Amino acid sequence: MAPTDETGQSARNASPPGMTPPPEPSPHQGDAGHAARMPRWLPRAMVLALALIGAFQLGTWAFHQLIGLLLNILIAFFLALAIEPAVSRMAARGMRRGLATFLVFFGLLIAVAGFFTLLGSMLAGQIIKMIEGFPEYLDSVIHWVNTTFHTELRRVDIQEGLLHSNWLKKYAQNSAAGVLDVSTQVLGGLFQLLTIALFSFYFAADGPRLRRALCSVLPPARQAEVLRAWEIAVDKTGGYLYSRGLMALISGVAHYVLLQALGIPYAPVLAVWVGVVSQFIPTIGTYLAGALPMLIAFTVSPLYALWVLLFVVVYQQFENYMVQPKLTSKTVDIHPAVAFGSVIAGTALLGAIGALISIPAVATLQAFLGAYVKRYAVMDDPRVHGHRERGEGPGPLTRARGLWTRGRDRTRGPRQGPGGSG
Repeated sequence: MAPTDETGQSARNASPPGMTPPPEPSPHQGDAGHAARMPRWLPRAMVLALALIGAFQLGTWAFHQLIGLLLNILIAFFLALAIEPAVSRMAARGMRRGLATFLVFFGLLIAVAGFFTLLGSMLAGQIIKMIEGFPEYLDSVIHWVNTTFHTELRRVDIQEGLLHSNWLKKYAQNSAAGVLDVSTQVLGGLFQLLTIALFSFYFAADGPRLRRALCSVLPPARQAEVLRAWEIAVDKTGGYLYSRGLMALISGVAHYVLLQALGIPYAPVLAVWVGVVSQFIPTIGTYLAGALPMLIAFTVSPLYALWVLLFVVVYQQFENYMVQPKLTSKTVDIHPAVAFGSVIAGTALLGAIGALISIPAVATLQAFLGAYVKRYAVMDDPRVHGHRERGEGPGPLTRARGLWTRGRDRTRGPRQGPGGSG
């Protein structure tokens, strides 16, 4: 048995003379596994982080799946704001709000259905006329080609070539295969319109109940702000639709004058088509509006179709830079540059829907935030009014004379003395 010292330690572990003994292990330190143990909060933090990431991914997926429904609800909300004044006026006279909303929607439905019925009958008649007169058009084109290029084309040869061409067969096959896609898109569009109409009906009919439900979860100060924002949105949306209707009237009258002067058939219907489609269908409305009058004018004379095209392009530029900014600034009360920029931003964010609702949305936001902006009296300074006081600074004639004198001196260069350069 190994000898031990007074402290009970083995003599074998004793340090040699002249050397410092190794430090003894602290009784508070555990073994190596206990020292490397994972903190208790780390597993919970990892689980919480994974849960947050999963919730974010799930929310992103759900948002992308429901973005179509959310856009439909947004359109329905602005449509309900647009018909809110008419419904409220009828309800104030004792009519039930649901019945008043139904009557407003029924009137809009009759107007839209009547317009498209009249337009469809006109298009059907023109299509039949074009099909019946197609051989004459083809003969005139062939005659012009033979006379100009000294060829010997015949209508029979062209018809047989088209009937036996691979291009026509492929086009027929693709058209037959695309019938199902077109039908699916038409059904999807009808379902989308039904969804918008249903939500807008509920928003308009249950407007007071919706406002009460929203205000019931807010303190009194916030309730006043929400109600004021709602009222501003109704006014701005109504003003925007009023401006659009006025621009549609101006556009329809201008195009009616042109079509009537050229002798184009169905000029009143075409004028209404141009006015409504160009103003209430954003982005592509102008092209759809101008294509139909051009097609009808082409049946009369190709030169008339060219005149219609030129007039549509010129009038569109006049409307974009002269009529729309000024009219929008008066009815919606926003600056023309802000209106133009809001349309561009809305188109970039939400496409055609954003272009349609961007102006009333920006006008509502501007009017609502304007109450929280503190304004001060502007000092009476000529620079604020954009002109100088009389006698302040050199006049335009004096400045022009000085510029002309300095330019003449630089052209002549430095003067030279009699003995050379001096």
